[in-house]
This record gives sequence, C-alpha cells and structure tokens, in this order.
Amino acid sequence: MNWLAVSWFCLMVVFLAMESSTVSLVSIWFAVGALVAMIVSLFGGVVWLQVTVFCVVSIALLICLWPFIRKFLNPNLTKTNVDSVIGTEGIVTADIDNLNAVGQVKLGGMEWTARSTSGTNIPTGTRIRVDRIEGVKAFVSPTEVT
Repeated sequence: MNWLAVSWFCLMVVFLAMESSTVSLVSIWFAVGALVAMIVSLFGGVVWLQVTVFCVVSIALLICLWPFIRKFLNPNLTKTNVDSVIGTEGIVTADIDNLNAVGQVKLGGMEWTARSTSGTNIPTGTRIRVDRIEGVKAFVSPTEVT
C-alpha cells in the first residue's frame, strides 16, 4: 500500500473539512494541491517531487484564482445609510467647535452631531461636506469661505 498517497488523501480531507467549516475558499486550493500530490505519489513520484507539486499547485491556484473568486464572494456592497452620507453636502445649524464638543449639521433633512475635520471652528450657516462618520458624529469641512 502506498502510505504517502494515503497521507495526501487524509490531508486533502482535512483541507476540505476546513473549507466546509469556513467557506472562505482558501483551504480548497490546498485540497486540490494535495489531490495532485496524491496522484504524483500513485505514479511513483519521489517525496520531494510530491511536496514540490503540492506547494506549487496550491500557491499557484491561490494566487491566480483567489482574486477572481473573491469578486463573486463579495459583490459590490450596497451602501448603508451612514455610508451614503459621506461626501454629501449640508448646512451647519449650530456652531461647530471641537474644543467645546459642540456642533450640528443638517444633512438630507436629518440633524447630525458634527465636528470639524481640521479642528477649526465652523460658524452656523456654512455649507459643509461630510468627510467621514465616526460613531454618531459627522466630521465635516467647509465647502465655501464665509
């Protein structure tokens, strides 16, 4: 009996079990590499050749196919309400002062607690653009000089 072939088969089963528990399509490439190494073993390949084939096939599949497959696993995600606020423009409704931790802006009909991205004060009535959201605070920059 070819114990190396059996070992490659067991390794392939382990990688398939890992893949079925994570569903991340990473271990599958190593399972294919183990399958190819098992075939090399069955045809009488020496151990160093089996290990080399396993490594080359596994890494080549991972490098070549993972970026392509990842596009199908994580299709374009729809922006959430918070993500869609970034880049929008609004109006300061209460002076923004980072040192005193005060300030509000109106974005799309909703009031948001706001802070200045640059740290400078922004007076009421200034048009702003949202740079980022952290928690429930919008970090904004003026779009016009007042």
